[in-house]
Amino acid sequence: MSDVPEVKPPAVTPVRVVIALCLLVPFVAMLWVGSYAKTDPTFIGIPFFYWYQMLWVLISTALTMIAYKLWQRDQRARATTKGGAEA
Repeated sequence: MSDVPEVKPPAVTPVRVVIALCLLVPFVAMLWVGSYAKTDPTFIGIPFFYWYQMLWVLISTALTMIAYKLWQRDQRARATTKGGAEA
């Protein structure tokens, strides 16, 4: 009938849910200002408000790296199950 291949929506897998959570958690943590809008406890003289945000820079970096590695693994697995075709 038509030479156009059928386009399927991407599958939602547990790995992709974990990837989404890894990327979403830092946003939620930083947007929930009431949880860290305070000065105590201090860490080496730095108020909680500041060191909490700097800690989340490191945590966000780690979570983004984990999400990227999981995405790469997912894409390789999908390519091997489709006979080498990129998804």
